Amino acid sequence: MTLPATPPPKSASFLQAFLRSEALGGYVLMLAALIALVVANSPAAPHYFGALETKLGFQAGPIVLKETALHWINDGLMAVFFLLVGLEIKREVLDGQLRGAARIVLPGIAAVGGMALPALIYVLVNAGSPDTLRGWAIPAATDIAFALGILALLGSRVPTSLKIFLTALAILDDLGAIIIIALFYTSTLNTFALGMAGALLASLFCLNRMGVLRLAPYLLIGVVLWYFVLKSGVHATLAGVALALAIPLRPQNQGHPGTHSPLHALEHALHKPVALLIVPLFGFANAGVSFSGLGLGSLAQPVPLGVALGLFLGKQLGVFGFAWLAIKSGIASLPRHATFAQLYGVALLCGIGFTMSLFIGALAFTDPAAVDATKIGVLTGSLVSAVTGFVLLRACGAPAGHPEKS
Repeated sequence: MTLPATPPPKSASFLQAFLRSEALGGYVLMLAALIALVVANSPAAPHYFGALETKLGFQAGPIVLKETALHWINDGLMAVFFLLVGLEIKREVLDGQLRGAARIVLPGIAAVGGMALPALIYVLVNAGSPDTLRGWAIPAATDIAFALGILALLGSRVPTSLKIFLTALAILDDLGAIIIIALFYTSTLNTFALGMAGALLASLFCLNRMGVLRLAPYLLIGVVLWYFVLKSGVHATLAGVALALAIPLRPQNQGHPGTHSPLHALEHALHKPVALLIVPLFGFANAGVSFSGLGLGSLAQPVPLGVALGLFLGKQLGVFGFAWLAIKSGIASLPRHATFAQLYGVALLCGIGFTMSLFIGALAFTDPAAVDATKIGVLTGSLVSAVTGFVLLRACGAPAGHPEKS
């Protein structure tokens, strides 16, 4: 299968289209999460939870796959999401906003702070509860679709430079989350399956080195790779990232038109299905939590409190604090036309951790009560971060003397 090529991204027009697309995906995700909450607290709740636990699968010779619908969404469809994330990271590092040390310094430093402090706050809150410490990485992620959706609502009140900063930070954040999942959320390894996955990955990179530009061989091997990664004990979604790293990219500055780049073509083909179908379906399947019998005391439990405080306090302190230190020390510069108040507002929006936080929560805990507690913390921390970030950025407006259109 050869996917239709897309025009190479000329930075300004591509960025504008990217931001608009991400914003739309954020709105659809918000709607899906809201519907899930309504359904989970309605008379239809038994049907909702029952459907998610329905066993689905197939058998093809010795290959038997039979899992719940929720498992297929989280391990199957989300592998496509991680494939897209991997493609975006590779493109940005080799030929985009993260190419070169100067561009990566400020979002890179802010991303480190934005992952470290939320995790630290969660650990401090859960220090007396060893069984829940496994969830330390839950508040470390930023949901780029949600955050850019909020920024889109603010229009020209937020400089484009800050939108670029947030996009770069969230991409680095995703990379950090991928590394965390690979290192800390891997179960007992099946050496045969892992060896087969390694051999398939090697074959993918051989295709790349041989100059194969057709997508079909990569995608066919990628499907088999996903199966063996699933069976290996490493989380299956990481197969999507591994596949992405093998897809060929021809950077613009090397004289190769982007229309001939398989990576650009696949990224373009996946963007809308992932943003408008896969991620909202994940949100609908994972955001539903029943509030029956829950009160304010439920939020004070170690898991939801650690997650909520990690997202709201940890993210803003980590992102803004590390960025402020980098700027004041001269290591990096404040984004063009932006003020420190606006940078702080964007740091607040980084506390929206919805998609990746819920995903890591599902890996961290198997107990349904702990999973629900995670959802409560993620929803609370993300909502408070979104509202406060939006209010602050709206109050800041455009900086005087620097009218900026987004």
